[in-house]
Amino acid sequence: MNVSIGVSNRHVHLCKNDLEVLFGKDFELSVKKSLVQPGEFASDSVVSIKTDKAVIDNVRVLGPLRSYTQVEVSLTDAFKLGIEPPVRDSGDLKDSAYVTLVGPKGSVFVQGCIIATRHIHITPDFVKKLGLEDVKCVSVRLGGIKGGILNNVSLKISDKYAFEMHIDTDDANAHLIKSGDVGEIMKEVL
Repeated sequence: MNVSIGVSNRHVHLCKNDLEVLFGKDFELSVKKSLVQPGEFASDSVVSIKTDKAVIDNVRVLGPLRSYTQVEVSLTDAFKLGIEPPVRDSGDLKDSAYVTLVGPKGSVFVQGCIIATRHIHITPDFVKKLGLEDVKCVSVRLGGIKGGILNNVSLKISDKYAFEMHIDTDDANAHLIKSGDVGEIMKEVL
């Protein structure tokens, strides 16, 4: 079974309180571009990620707002920032790295910086159709001149998801993958 791949660049998810500190009271995110996952979007707003070692500017804020603030970077970004964020599922922020987010109206110091796990958004019905009911992770074969196999691709299951795999820019660059390319799901994890 083939799955479309979305390449995820560094980005930030914000809670309401942090949004207001960074952008001002009553500020609302506006949609720059809708994403594949229903209701999710890249906003027009950007922030900077700052540490004692470096700053990365123009980091896109994704919407809608969440109940927590989360910063997702690649390992290459982490090297630049001088931090060691864990590889985690979205929302698993325990013992994650600290960074400062800087917006036009203020800044917030947050624990919530991670390198996101490779994952596939999939519905329960599609899990059943593919025979993956008791599977937490799969491997995905990538074609092309620098193709290979990505192991430890977790399944994120919800009725609300559109079928799509997400990888970060480091994985994409290593295999010359761009958004819209496809990979082949392998039921067995290598």
